Amino acid sequence: MKDASGGVRRRRECKCCGARFSTIERIETATPLLIKQNGNREQFDRQKLITGIRMACAKRPVPAAAINRVADDIEAALRQVGSDEVPSRTVGDMVVRRLRDLDEIAYIRYALIYLGLDNLESVRSEIDRMLALEP
Repeated sequence: MKDASGGVRRRRECKCCGARFSTIERIETATPLLIKQNGNREQFDRQKLITGIRMACAKRPVPAAAINRVADDIEAALRQVGSDEVPSRTVGDMVVRRLRDLDEIAYIRYALIYLGLDNLESVRSEIDRMLALEP
């Protein structure tokens, strides 16, 4: 039987005590390792990605489902890269693009850290650039 999370739910019985229980089986596909700026390699961590996006979206009208959808899209894109390793900058670029479309304030919050907007003038120029892109 299919589970809502995309797995297969199975009823099992313990051979020792006879107790019945359910298991959910999911296909687990590998995501590439992320190459950090300092050269270290790190396993992709979906929860870390979601935490960063949630922090950028804090107190904004962004539904949790939208954040999960962004994480799903990024994770799927990483799996399709076809490489064993990708620069962590690739993930950051994906987040920035999706946040720009999702919520402009969340985008600016994320960009402050990710793009290194460390003074008021750089923040202002990024906002001006965003405003110029709007129809």
